[in-house]
Parts: sequence; C-alpha cells; structure tokens
Amino acid sequence: MSELALPRTLQEHPEADGLAHELSVRSEPLWRDAVNSAARVELSPRVAQVLGSAHSAGRIVRGLEAAEKVLAAEDRGLRHADGRTSVERGGRVSRLVLLADDGAERFYRNVDKLVRVYEPRVLALRTRADKAELGAQLYGPGQVARLLLLTHKDAVTSLLLALAADWTEGA
Repeated sequence: MSELALPRTLQEHPEADGLAHELSVRSEPLWRDAVNSAARVELSPRVAQVLGSAHSAGRIVRGLEAAEKVLAAEDRGLRHADGRTSVERGGRVSRLVLLADDGAERFYRNVDKLVRVYEPRVLALRTRADKAELGAQLYGPGQVARLLLLTHKDAVTSLLLALAADWTEGA
C-alpha cells in the first residue's frame, strides 16, 4: 500500500495515525501479481451498522460494473472542475470498495485495475465475509454482494472510524 492519505475529516482525529498503521499492516495483495493491496477487515456489528446507515442514505453502490460507472462519472466531473479552477485538489481517500472474500482471481484483478485507475481516491478493503454474508447484510437473505462502493467521504470516514474502534477493542 502506498502512502495513505486518509480523508481530511480524519486528519486531526486521534485515531488517524493508528488507523493508517493498522490499514498498512493488515494489507495483503489483491491477487498473486497485484499492484495494490487491501486491508483484511471483519464484518463486525459496528461495521455492519455503518454499512446499513450508508445504504439507507443511498451512499453505497453494489457490484464492480456499477462502481466503475460511478467512479468514471465522478472522475469526469473532477477533471471538468479542475479545468475551471486554479486550486489544486489533494490526493486523499474519498471512496472505499469493500470486497467479499470469495471472489475469483479474475475479479480481484479487475478490482486491482479499478483501484489503480482511481487512486488515491479509492481504498480497497477485503472482508472476511463471503458474497452471501456481505449481500445479506444490506440486501436481505439470499442476496449477494462481491463489491460495495461507499460513494461519500462521510460514509468512508464512518467506516474507517468503526474499524479503528474495533481494532482498539481487539475485535
């Protein structure tokens, strides 16, 4: 994992340094020859609650293709805005992809490419949950989710703080 710039809302938070460290030490390559890595995380009750809130607020997109479309549209908007101002935007995490643990290598190769295209805005995390468990958490029994994209920096911040709290408590 390269130099991780957490969302600005976490910059002064007391958990920021510990969180960045934990994300780094918990990271594993997305696949055998990956350029990017993803921190391994638990789908704890605290994380599930944050995901539920983000889902209720319309701040989660399910699936790789849908995530690619959203990120591409945001990127076009950012490039357009950059052309209209002389203020340089910082390279910080503002989107998060949460991955199920039972995808095929091809899936993780595609996620690796997605993260590479949109870095440093996108951070990948890999749950210890399979697609059925991750899907059921938000969409109900029998539903699957291999990838969830958190599309708002406040949702990303809330999820990262939930992880920090879990890690502080030893969960």
